[in-house]
Amino acid sequence: MNRLNILAGLFIIVLFALQYRLWFESGGMRDMMRLKKVLAAQEIENDNFKKRNDELLFQIERLENSQDATESRARNELGMVKKNETFYQIVK
Repeated sequence: MNRLNILAGLFIIVLFALQYRLWFESGGMRDMMRLKKVLAAQEIENDNFKKRNDELLFQIERLENSQDATESRARNELGMVKKNETFYQIVK
């Protein structure tokens, strides 16, 4: 009976040691949970960048294929004016 108790005690000690390594040491469950949170945050950031890139690609395509879009952008961002056109600036 005494040997059985010693064997059971050793088994429990080994089990706790392995569980400690699994949960608390580097590469264990705590690291995995932390990395899952980092991964989720990175996926959100990547989705935001993808949306931004899609919008920029749409604007590029629109500028390449539409004379009106190019003219509108030149007028708004560069202040360009056509020949024989009068420019009025409204100051608030």
